[in-house]
Amino acid sequence: MFLSDIHGEYQPFVHILNNGGGIIKSKIDDIFGNTITKKERDTLATLIYYPEEKLKLMKQEEKENLDEWYNITLYRLIEVAKKVSSKYTRSKVRKAITNGFEYVIDELLNSQARNEKDKERYYKAIIHTIIRLEQSESFIIAISNLIKRMAIDHLHIIGDIFDRGKHPDLVIEKLKKFHSLDMQWGNHDISWMGATWGNKANIATVVRICARYNNIEILEEGYGINIRPLSTFAMETYKDDNCNNFMPKVYDESKYDSSDKTNISKIHKAITIIQFKLEGQLIRKHPEYNLQDRLLLDKINLEKGYVEINGKKYELNDTNFPTLNPENIYELTKEENEVMERLCESFKHSQRLNEHIDFIYQIGELYTIFNSNLLYHACIPMEENGNFKEVNFLGEKVKGKKYLDKINETIKEIYAHKEDTNNELVDIMWYLWISPDSPFFGKDKMATFESYFVKDKQMHKEEKNQYYYLTSQEEICNKILKEFGLDEKESHIVNGHIPVKAKDGESPIRANGKLLVIDGGFAKSYQEKTGNAGYILTYNSNGLLLSQNKPFESVEKAINEEKDIISELIVKKTGSTRKTVGDTDIGVRLKKEIKDLEELLEFYKSGKLKQTN
Repeated sequence: MFLSDIHGEYQPFVHILNNGGGIIKSKIDDIFGNTITKKERDTLATLIYYPEEKLKLMKQEEKENLDEWYNITLYRLIEVAKKVSSKYTRSKVRKAITNGFEYVIDELLNSQARNEKDKERYYKAIIHTIIRLEQSESFIIAISNLIKRMAIDHLHIIGDIFDRGKHPDLVIEKLKKFHSLDMQWGNHDISWMGATWGNKANIATVVRICARYNNIEILEEGYGINIRPLSTFAMETYKDDNCNNFMPKVYDESKYDSSDKTNISKIHKAITIIQFKLEGQLIRKHPEYNLQDRLLLDKINLEKGYVEINGKKYELNDTNFPTLNPENIYELTKEENEVMERLCESFKHSQRLNEHIDFIYQIGELYTIFNSNLLYHACIPMEENGNFKEVNFLGEKVKGKKYLDKINETIKEIYAHKEDTNNELVDIMWYLWISPDSPFFGKDKMATFESYFVKDKQMHKEEKNQYYYLTSQEEICNKILKEFGLDEKESHIVNGHIPVKAKDGESPIRANGKLLVIDGGFAKSYQEKTGNAGYILTYNSNGLLLSQNKPFESVEKAINEEKDIISELIVKKTGSTRKTVGDTDIGVRLKKEIKDLEELLEFYKSGKLKQTN
């Protein structure tokens, strides 16, 4: 399964893991579509997704006939478990079983009775024993967990766990327990990594986005980041400012009153100005970043209320900047500097945050090749003529795969020296967040300043890199695949980053199916623009399946009203022949091991290798 741009939306993320991206429901329909009602199938599916919670409800509903309900339900769960585990080895299935039911479930899934009557009698004896020993609940939980485990063999996270949604921390905790996964870092992940490793511009960016999306609690409660110095500074500095441009985006009005939003708006403005100052310092420090066009604070004329951008004057919607020093516009005030020192200490010494960043570093890379699929979050910088853009990165001119490899190496070096307070290489993490030449970003500019302060909305637009236009052509996608040593006929590119506006007719499928863009709006903040709630891409022996999600309401409704995430199948792309294990990356490794063992056996048979005691 491939998921992209989760953006802290924990509940829908967990639900998709629980329902296997719709796979479990489809298996239930395949098995019981003609024998039990839709209501019964929905109840069975919900029981598998949330066994502990659903069991509590079912025990109340079925208290008069509970043993009978257990009996029927256990039979049904066994049939579903057989279906989802049929492609796995018996050993692998047994290892995935929890709660001490390994051998019982193994017997039920693999009984070799001589005839159906004997098999039915054998099943009945085991199930009756489970019920008689009052182990039904534990058994239901164990077999439900097995079904979920077998539904997703490997998980790919195509970037952006952080920002916007409330609980990226819980998403990471869930991923830490997942049996098999990889990750391709997104631009928001890179920003949090840089912040945790001490880059102050990244820290200010992270805090600003948390304030923008009314999510200060992830900093304070999730990671123990001390926001009080910033809050105190903001309330004092902007006490007479209504900060209307900085009102947070709220997606649950019932949780916050107007005073909360007013306070957060002041924090939001304070950290935004600090961010622009810190970014200006980095741009001046690193002229090689070629970001001089983002030096805008010094282009403001407060008396006349305009900012000059590329030689043209634009009216400002806010001229209250009490911390700007005309003599040294990018210098932090004493109070701002103290705020940033405290924030930097909090980020660098938050144990939970460091554990989470260590985890996504360990499982992640800029790009991954997996079973002939090329995975990366955003893009590969390209020229208008279809060539890979050459970038001067740390004094070396690189492009295409070499550029991405160089970035990967650099991030590893930064991580290796993350405890070094004088490690200036960490500045690259901010460059990767904001640069038009960054494969994590892929736009001509990050128009943060314009979005906050310039009245002309045309200036808020960010033009996408040529990659996003060129990759509608199959020949360009083939060129990218070839650059990474992949077979052009059998391979695909999977990325996220730019939400697909399905409601405007945009398609996640590009270049005749060569490229699949699976960012469709997991975060609530995107769903108004996209018209959906993200995409689920699954890959199995039959090919690729791409589904579009409807918004998830709540866990409570999922359990009580059995409301599932409705996934509409968009495309089913099958190859000329069905894939086998031998066609996968694991299959290639197994074949090599077999060849090595055969050679070893030949050495033994020839007498060149002697057995030792």
